[in-house]
Amino acid sequence: MNKIPLLVILGPTATGKSDLAVNIAFHVKELSHGFYTGAEIISADSRQVYKGLDIGTGKITKLEMKGVKHHLLDVCSPRKIFDVIQFKKFTENAISKISENGKLPIICGGTGFYIDAVVNNINFTNVQADQKLREKLSELRPTRLLSMLQKLDPVRAAKLNTSDSKNPVRLIRAIEIAKGLSKYNRKVAALAAVPTTTAQAKEYEPIYIGLQLDRETLTKRIANRLMKRIDNGMIEEAINLHKPMKAGGVNLSWKRMEALGLEYRYLARLLQNKISKEEMITKLNTEINRYAKRQMTWFKRNEAIHWFKPGQDDEILKFLRTRI
Repeated sequence: MNKIPLLVILGPTATGKSDLAVNIAFHVKELSHGFYTGAEIISADSRQVYKGLDIGTGKITKLEMKGVKHHLLDVCSPRKIFDVIQFKKFTENAISKISENGKLPIICGGTGFYIDAVVNNINFTNVQADQKLREKLSELRPTRLLSMLQKLDPVRAAKLNTSDSKNPVRLIRAIEIAKGLSKYNRKVAALAAVPTTTAQAKEYEPIYIGLQLDRETLTKRIANRLMKRIDNGMIEEAINLHKPMKAGGVNLSWKRMEALGLEYRYLARLLQNKISKEEMITKLNTEINRYAKRQMTWFKRNEAIHWFKPGQDDEILKFLRTRI
């Protein structure tokens, strides 16, 4: 089977991945000596798939796209659930179409689990998402989630590596599957294939480009970007998301906004007068930095990633010149 080449641009939040992806897309024809006619970008962000979640997620604008076609943005109402299984299906379809048109697919984003699901062809069980359960579990710490999983599915819990045992997304999904399967057969739950990879089934040949910064610099960038988003209307965006449809809004409940996490969780609390604006900013800076740390923990497991610093576009283009 011929593997489809992919360029994967990843890294923690606030490192400039989107701008780099667009810049590379402009140079793909030159870098590949005409083998590719261009490139199209597939967003790998678990929240940018939702319509209306623009400023809070840092979604790339039409102006910033500079005419480069982007996929997996604004594909679902935030009132609905769009999970990794749907992401994998949409992305695989996009990759096929982009490749068939003689262009290079570029996956760009910071949701490592979504990227791995596609590139490593992760297989999932058919247990459906339980949003009520997810919202309930999202408030718990990884140690508590692991304890729950150990009671529900001790076999699966014992198989988790150190990183996964601390990853709330993986733990919540494992609990969800264990609970779902236990409705039918508890013996099956012990054998459940919670996302596993099959090397033989890989269909892609990825080149990984990672962007990273030292902790102090990244912390400053996160703080500056947060203030810029607030100035650009992030609070007003949240107000519109909650506003009833008859008033031109999205009618997103506070509970659903909380479940969307990070910016929207604290915006919901601000708009309900549970916290002040100053408290929101302080808490968000803390939580976004923690999220960036978790992202790097995930990515560092992949030894195939070639790491660069933001702004090293020339070095990255030189690196890619002999590889695509």
